[in-house]
Amino acid sequence: MLPEFLGSFRSQLEQYRLDYLKILAEPHRDAPALPLTQSKFLGTPFLPISVPYPLDELGKPMILLAQINFAETPALEPYPTHGLLQLFVSATNWYSMDDHCILYHPSLETEPQTDFSFLTPDLYEDSPIYVEHTLTFSRETEYGGTQDCRFDMTFEGLEYYEYQKTLPKAQQKQLDAYCYNTGHKIGGYALFNQQDPRDCSVATNTHVLLLQIDIDEEIMFGDSGVAHVFISPEALKSRDFEQAYFQWDCC
Repeated sequence: MLPEFLGSFRSQLEQYRLDYLKILAEPHRDAPALPLTQSKFLGTPFLPISVPYPLDELGKPMILLAQINFAETPALEPYPTHGLLQLFVSATNWYSMDDHCILYHPSLETEPQTDFSFLTPDLYEDSPIYVEHTLTFSRETEYGGTQDCRFDMTFEGLEYYEYQKTLPKAQQKQLDAYCYNTGHKIGGYALFNQQDPRDCSVATNTHVLLLQIDIDEEIMFGDSGVAHVFISPEALKSRDFEQAYFQWDCC
């Protein structure tokens, strides 16, 4: 709900409205492992037998950080309504952000791989996600992002943080709660601890958020970091997920 003191900005904020999918991640510590095709953080992936398991630059198996089954999510244009999106990263070099693999499987009708005995416990010792998680989704709406480069609204001629300083403490907190984009999500505005990396180039400043993984009970990227997958609107529309890329930052 729009805070009362922002009422005069309602029409402006409407121009920045974005729907997104909120993700609730629940640790799954008990056996058995989740089904291969289920949405999850960590765990074993669905991979057709014709698709080689992703390896890092050293030839070692990557680990699955996230798998989204779009058949389990509410519909949200222009994101898929079916198929599996997967983010794999190097077990030992995920910090660099370069050693990752993003896959999309439009159909789940093919025979899957079932032998993952090579995914030994030592591969997960450095994982930023500590245990497997179940994921549930809800469609939500937001109207701005304090650190997202696409949110360039001014408040009576003032930039966001300049305007915030003019407010009483209680209203400052309300403004942050309204425009601070925490949590796991698909779409919407992104949260950063540092600068939005898309803002460094005109080639990337229109790229959209494909996935955000935030700090949680059993999730920590570095020092309270946030991880993202970004993609251009054109690549998303054409389902060219090879163009997507992984990024994370921390305090």
